[in-house]
Amino acid sequence: MTDAADQLPNDLASAHAMILAERAARREAEAIAARAQAVNAHSDALIARMRLEIEKLRRDIHGSRSERKARLLDQMELQLEELEADASQDELAAEMAARSAAVRAFERKRPSRKPFPEHLPRERVVVAAPSSCPCCGSAKLSKLGEDITETLEVIPRQWKVIQTVREKFTCRECEKITQPPAPFHVTSRGFAGPNLLAMILFEKFGQHQPLNRQSERYAREGIDLSLSTLADQVGACTVALRPVHALIEAHVLAAERLHGDDTTVPILAKGKTDTGRIWTYVRDDRPFGGQSPPVALYYASRDRRQEHPERHLKTFTGILQADAYGGYNPLFKVDRDPVPLTQALCWAHSRRKFFVLADIATNAKRGKNAAAISPVALEAVKRIDALFDIERDINGISANERLQRRQRDSRPLVDALEDWLRAERAKLSRSSPVAEPIDYMLKRWDGFTSFLGDGRICLTNNAAERALRGFALGRKSWLFAGSDRGADRAAFMATLIMTAKLNDIDPQAWLADVLSRIADTPITRLEDLLPWNWKAHKSVADEAA
Repeated sequence: MTDAADQLPNDLASAHAMILAERAARREAEAIAARAQAVNAHSDALIARMRLEIEKLRRDIHGSRSERKARLLDQMELQLEELEADASQDELAAEMAARSAAVRAFERKRPSRKPFPEHLPRERVVVAAPSSCPCCGSAKLSKLGEDITETLEVIPRQWKVIQTVREKFTCRECEKITQPPAPFHVTSRGFAGPNLLAMILFEKFGQHQPLNRQSERYAREGIDLSLSTLADQVGACTVALRPVHALIEAHVLAAERLHGDDTTVPILAKGKTDTGRIWTYVRDDRPFGGQSPPVALYYASRDRRQEHPERHLKTFTGILQADAYGGYNPLFKVDRDPVPLTQALCWAHSRRKFFVLADIATNAKRGKNAAAISPVALEAVKRIDALFDIERDINGISANERLQRRQRDSRPLVDALEDWLRAERAKLSRSSPVAEPIDYMLKRWDGFTSFLGDGRICLTNNAAERALRGFALGRKSWLFAGSDRGADRAAFMATLIMTAKLNDIDPQAWLADVLSRIADTPITRLEDLLPWNWKAHKSVADEAA
């Protein structure tokens, strides 16, 4: 057996050459390993992207069949974000390793990037042309063409002060002084322009950034705007925007059908916080082919007593889609003035109660502690999903067509579901877990089946739940409302911002324009400032420009 030491060279030159060869081999091995890691990272990111696209397509085609579907997509997007970052990092590491070794660099195949929007301004930077030919040295160069590389860049936010000059004139005859009127400000002796005010409002109520955080950020940019100063502007804007809010409120309460729901919001009290409520009433006629613009109206209260929905909907006459909260019951009484509302309950609420008992995926994660899957609950979910399949097909058509399809396709399924639920309930004991969701439906069967007699009614109350999602996420940032009036102000501004979003309007741009025009707009023309009319006005103005 030959000793490894016998293979070492005896002279210094050979040893030096061997060391260089070993270093080259090590670099090559490292480059190959880095390239392999980059390939694997790219493959993982590609697989994650394809899985996400497949899930989104399934949801678009079949709809969400699971309470976990939305959370699953959020998790997949977060996972894709991390994998894409890993793949880019590994690609650069492999490229750097390949520079020092005879290994082909790895280049990811990325999705084709969309061109930058045409409305963005272009800044042309021309690289200095050569003065002579690098090949022969001749100075006789003629331009053949050019290649343009576009790079997206951002300019830090710029602040400016607008000086409005009002010249004074005196009359030589009567010596009376004449001067144009001062420009309008939302606050008396105000200093903030409409774009700044809109930014403050949208960041506080749309992006859930409290005023103290905004003040700190502005200070880092060299602008001293104290918390009290910002709060003063918010209060003044609330007063200025009341006429627009009143029009939106009237539009909601004139609807044929409303979605209603509420969520908790902490409200500051003495030494503690009370569990207050944010109520929402959403008008959205698009599911039955209505042409009225969608609107979300919000109110706030410190508790959940039934007097609040009674006050909110005092003038409303129509259909109320909501959950089975008892506070709504006085609205459905026969002796209600002016008329009782029509009750329509949410099938998604009832399905959720069954789904908890039939969630196979969640149950599998619990391991030995998992309870047995309820076959009755699983069958109930399947039967309810069959109704949702029909609803997806008729979404957006007229109310009469929806009603005809429901009478033909949905009613037999609902009748069979009722008979099956009553038969299964008779077999169950009072303590059976699945007995509760069955009783929840059977005791309120008229409210659940009202959609069979009116094509305007939706099967779910998801429109109201979506409208409350911002508060559910935002309260983690602002923690609590400082007072009852603060909660009312949050509901007031949420009405404006969410209504703009529902009509595909940029809330900040809309608020800025409304604040700049509302003082000069006569009462008879206030409707022009509503989001759906403002959109039409802006499109005409853009075409004219």
